[in-house]
Amino acid sequence: MDRKTLTLIVPCYNEQEALPLFYEETCRVLKDIPYDAQLLLVNDGSTDDTLLVMKSLAGQDERVRYISFSRNFGKEAAMYAGFCNAKGDLVAVLDADMQDPPALLPEMISIIENGEYDSVATRRVSRAGEPPVRSWFARKFYRLINKISDADIVDGARDFRLMKRQVVDSIVAIGEYNRFSKGIFGWIGYRTYWLPFENVERVAGQTKWNFFSLFRYAIDGIINFSEAPLNIASWFGMVMTLMAFLFLVFIVVRRVCFGDPVAGWASTMCVIIFIGGMQMFCVGIMGQYIARTYTESKSRPHYIVAESNDDEVAKIG
Repeated sequence: MDRKTLTLIVPCYNEQEALPLFYEETCRVLKDIPYDAQLLLVNDGSTDDTLLVMKSLAGQDERVRYISFSRNFGKEAAMYAGFCNAKGDLVAVLDADMQDPPALLPEMISIIENGEYDSVATRRVSRAGEPPVRSWFARKFYRLINKISDADIVDGARDFRLMKRQVVDSIVAIGEYNRFSKGIFGWIGYRTYWLPFENVERVAGQTKWNFFSLFRYAIDGIINFSEAPLNIASWFGMVMTLMAFLFLVFIVVRRVCFGDPVAGWASTMCVIIFIGGMQMFCVGIMGQYIARTYTESKSRPHYIVAESNDDEVAKIG
């Protein structure tokens, strides 16, 4: 009987220092796993020597495949490219910086093989070493998106997860351009086991996520998986219309009963600025949704492959 196969998808952006350490640790872990493993390294337009490291690893280990993008398309595109080209019976996605410990893989595989779950996802139970402000906003984000959307995202959830083939096929079938994988993982359903682990610091290199990029990522998640901002804009519009109508009635009654007193310039400007600000806020929300509809309608590829050591990899995906 043929052995089952395992594909590890590893998105990489400027990971020349961490990648060799990740490879060494992963090979150590794979020795105890009864699967024919394959490492699928995705170079997301790195500006350092990450691609050279990938080529070196591929030259010494036939289990290593690499895909190199023509430019930086983002981690979401890198993960999608991995899902599209993964051939394993089981597929895992994890980062090269060792914050997703490869040592968890045997336990994750054991949980999958029990047959009760279709995927095993990881979540951090602590945020040791992370700035307090970032941790606070992260917790609030998870709480908010679970309330306003149908995507089931656990607090502390990582992209690090192990999935059966059918789960991966379902992810690939969702071909939307504006991707938010954490939301997609929850939206497609399936039986998922959440494996907790303590936060791990990067083994080398610098994080690519600053507060602003994480904030943008959170906004993408909310807009991609919730209509709540549009509903809020609609409610703001109705409330402001009602307030304007009541203020109009007040002015008419005051004019009839007390004549035409001189209106205060300051109060008038405050009302105008407030209403104008609300209008711009609501227009901005609608603009975000329209912008994403526009990018989807252009049907541009998620990524463009510049080179790969696998001839079966499509150049555009």
